[in-house]
Amino acid sequence: MERPVRIGIIGCGQIAQIHLQNYSRISGVEIVACADIDAAAADSTAAIFSIPNVYYRTQELLQRDDLDAVDVCLHNNLHMPATVAALERGFHVYCEKPMAGSYRDAVTMLECAREKGKMLHIQLGFLYSDETRAAKELIDSGLLGEIYHARSTGFRRRGRPYVDGYGKAPFVQKAIAGGGALYDMGVYHISQLLYLLGNPKVERITGKTYQKLPMDEERRRTAGYSVEELAMGFVRFEGDLTMDIIEAWAIELDGFEGSSLVGTKGGIRLQPFGYYHSVGDLDLNATANLSGARFRWNSLRGEGELFGSSQQHWIAALQGRVSLLPTAEIALNTMLISEGIYLSAERGEEVTAEEVKALSKSTALPL
Repeated sequence: MERPVRIGIIGCGQIAQIHLQNYSRISGVEIVACADIDAAAADSTAAIFSIPNVYYRTQELLQRDDLDAVDVCLHNNLHMPATVAALERGFHVYCEKPMAGSYRDAVTMLECAREKGKMLHIQLGFLYSDETRAAKELIDSGLLGEIYHARSTGFRRRGRPYVDGYGKAPFVQKAIAGGGALYDMGVYHISQLLYLLGNPKVERITGKTYQKLPMDEERRRTAGYSVEELAMGFVRFEGDLTMDIIEAWAIELDGFEGSSLVGTKGGIRLQPFGYYHSVGDLDLNATANLSGARFRWNSLRGEGELFGSSQQHWIAALQGRVSLLPTAEIALNTMLISEGIYLSAERGEEVTAEEVKALSKSTALPL
């Protein structure tokens, strides 16, 4: 594509500012328009990033005929309607995580993208980290052997949106956000492991969620707090493969060990990065020079502009320079696991993937 990739931004809140800053660092991108029902937010964003066209309704932005793609930066339960509307207008779509507010809505998004023959890319930022790239090299080289278990962890000591002093109330309202710690942070860690595992088929899920720790009662009241601060799960995949999950917005501990994968020949911890292998009676614990690897990945393989970040990868795919990673399929599997944890917690028993699929309902809000 010789001309710049022309993009419209839907939603001008906090996450849109990050997306726009990232686009400003990528050559060959032109932000043509932005839209938000909050006129002040739309006007301010347009002024900061020199965006020439401003709209106060998503539908108005989507009437343009000069866009290549749109970037959806709305609350979770608005992801599906905005994405589907854009796909039906013939635009490729980049959507913020999680994919949607429910598994059912995420399926609708992916089916629409396939029907329209358009690319759908979900913001799974950890897929492009040095740790993920290093782990994939070790796995692809056979140095883990048969991988049979993974552990997904995410920790905040005190980091519930709004009630702990940052962000806005909608982040903790189930009707808008769909979920709490799992949808906010767990998406990154679960999808990172699914990618490294080859996005295996989910069979059964067990889960439990909590909202136990005290908070300022006035903040609780004004927030309408209705999502989890702590979520745990256990997933059985097809074949002899499992994953355990713990994700905390708030917990009285000083931290968790980082996510990990273990196989018959070796194991990997992603944060801090380490590779573990035993030779006879000798146990070897290895660190890695990730900065040196990143330099060679970028300078020798030319991967910096292709896999340096979620948005760099997206633009390179729109330009036809790289095949888009299956982020929508990985995000959909992440949604299945997350909703399975919620359903299992509600029922107090293990659930099958097929039960989750059959019972999932749309939680989408009107645009």
